[in-house]
Amino acid sequence: MDMELEQKQAEIIDELVRRASTCNGEALLPIIIEATSHPSLFAFSEILALPNVAQLEGSTHSVYVDVLRLFAHGTWADYKCNASRIPHLSPDQILKLKQLTVLTLAESNKVLPYDTLMAELDVTNVRQLEDFLINDCMYAGIVRGKLDQLKRCFEVPFAAGRDLRPGQLGNMLHTLSNWTSYPPYVWSDLVSYLHCGQGDIDSRGHKEIFGEPSGVMDYEEDRIRPKRRRHPVTR
Repeated sequence: MDMELEQKQAEIIDELVRRASTCNGEALLPIIIEATSHPSLFAFSEILALPNVAQLEGSTHSVYVDVLRLFAHGTWADYKCNASRIPHLSPDQILKLKQLTVLTLAESNKVLPYDTLMAELDVTNVRQLEDFLINDCMYAGIVRGKLDQLKRCFEVPFAAGRDLRPGQLGNMLHTLSNWTSYPPYVWSDLVSYLHCGQGDIDSRGHKEIFGEPSGVMDYEEDRIRPKRRRHPVTR
């Protein structure tokens, strides 16, 4: 996510937190729905952490805390498993949750097979999947990557981060502490390696979404073309 999008998201979060801080009970529900539907918002922990939101737990509106947790940490598959006890999602919320699902998948694997994506997103064909990845993920700025039509996969060198899941911060700190135990020469070699690779990275930029003739789409070239006609993702 670039700096402009991050700044826009920070402003949206600040505004929603300000409004939510002045509400209690049922008055919070429209704000939660707005947050989980907003096309430019992909982080929800600040709202979830508000004391008055936490007070919804145990009330008749406690399912809306579950909705916030779903959007903070969950995926489309999680929603399907719990749909009977979570309020029906609007089309905008469904789109949002599927975007967040792509971010979660990209956390652990930078090459995402089309078959995996179609199963996780309930998409029925490749064209529909590619339209979603281009129009709703790459144009939205939450991922950068390449669509390899020959290998039927989505290569993701960058994906925006999601809210930290419970316990995830401790794991990250443990990983960082392990890194600091390496001797200085390892760090020196790593910095040298990164500097050597930077020229190649700078020369290529983020150019690839489809690159003929390999069947890989070039993202920067595609950005200047009209958007592909949307084949709506099932919502």
